[in-house]
Amino acid sequence: MFPRPAPALLLAALAATPAMAQPTGKPVFEGAGGDPRISVSQPESTSQASGGYVRSIEPSLGPFGDPLGLRPVLKEKGIEYSLTYVGETLGNAFGGIRQGAIVQDRLNLRLNLDLQKLVGWDGATVHANAYFIHGTGLSRYYVGNLLTTSVIEALPSSRLYVLWLDQQLFDGKLGLRIGQQAADTEFFVSQTATLFVNSGFGWPVITGLDLPSGGPAYPLAAPAIRAKVVPGNGFSLQAGIYDGDPAGANRPGQDPEAQRLDRTGTNFRLRDPALIVAEATYAYNTESSAKGLPGDITLGGWQHFGRFDSLRFDNNGLPLADPRSSGIGRPLRGNAGIYAIWDQTLYRETGKDDEGLGFFVRAAYSPTRSSLISAYVDTGLAYKGLFEGRDDDTIGISLAHARLSDDARRADTDAIAISGMPMPRRRAETVIEATYQAVVVPGFTLQPDVQLILHPGGGIADARGRRVRNAGVFGLRATVQY
Repeated sequence: MFPRPAPALLLAALAATPAMAQPTGKPVFEGAGGDPRISVSQPESTSQASGGYVRSIEPSLGPFGDPLGLRPVLKEKGIEYSLTYVGETLGNAFGGIRQGAIVQDRLNLRLNLDLQKLVGWDGATVHANAYFIHGTGLSRYYVGNLLTTSVIEALPSSRLYVLWLDQQLFDGKLGLRIGQQAADTEFFVSQTATLFVNSGFGWPVITGLDLPSGGPAYPLAAPAIRAKVVPGNGFSLQAGIYDGDPAGANRPGQDPEAQRLDRTGTNFRLRDPALIVAEATYAYNTESSAKGLPGDITLGGWQHFGRFDSLRFDNNGLPLADPRSSGIGRPLRGNAGIYAIWDQTLYRETGKDDEGLGFFVRAAYSPTRSSLISAYVDTGLAYKGLFEGRDDDTIGISLAHARLSDDARRADTDAIAISGMPMPRRRAETVIEATYQAVVVPGFTLQPDVQLILHPGGGIADARGRRVRNAGVFGLRATVQY
């Protein structure tokens, strides 16, 4: 059943009406992750939780944009709201578990309250974000891959995502945030990577599959306290302490069962072992007078203090594949990892500050024996304004690679040796993505997308015991920002 994409079709029809396609000028972007914008090729819109776009379709809708004239009145009083609708169809043309296509969509409602304007509380803001998710996931039912084909894929639900209070101190050099938060909105973010559809280019699988309930990331957030220090000269430091199990699934990975345990996003768990995420960033050539091209370098890491189960041995020391095994993994303490990000503008068109070629690379390593994914890397290029007359369109190509840990692969070896049955051993999964985001009018984009998934699931077996074939995914996404 088509999951109610009618709002997008209505807005698209209105936006396509020539009489209503009014110019709105160049966008003034905020950098994804809430940082200063350094990527010349950060796209017009993104479905990643880190955000980074600001233009609305409202001016293109003429008298239908704000018929009661409420938005400027509310903004003057310190109340701002926005809606983002993402609708997409994706199909697995070959390989994977089976062939087929899906339609899914997501409506995102955001609310910002400026407490200085509302009650005279200087430097304080309240932010809330809710999702209304519909549709069927292509990865779950057709591909069987680890790097989920779409960042919006989740179980259908209406849920609160984040709800927090932010207090700015010392002229904005220190920011304190408390409430329900998501790490993927601020940590591990590449501004250039926000163009891509595959979820791996947002919250990587090395955290999504290694941490309980997938970690505090879409579609689950967790109670947290975050501090961010911006001393100047391009440096920033931030750290957050989160409840370590957003849904209480008590097991790592983005298991749909975790989402079922917290269908509304209102569990507000506070008693689970903590997860700490921290990173330091240096941004350079961000001044208008800088002669070089802008970029930034980030170093970060995470530490989870909970208990995890061994991927290979049970609590009696037997291989989990052994028929005599208890099936209960040997308890292990903690999970940790480190990561690095480099975002760099490679070329900026003459006289333009938002057109050109950008590059990113992210790498992460998790040495703990509780990790399903031990190493991860992704990289890509994106060009904004490549074609004449299409200054706001963005085109890109990217690659992501996730390597399974030694214990996970040795567990497969144990299963083969004990069962005596020939079957593939998992090793790694790779995705290559090419995409083009076309701006129909400011605030409304169409984005065809192609993904080639090599060794889905890291090389899992099909029903006949052979390695699942490489998959080819084709899709089209529409995004409307209001």
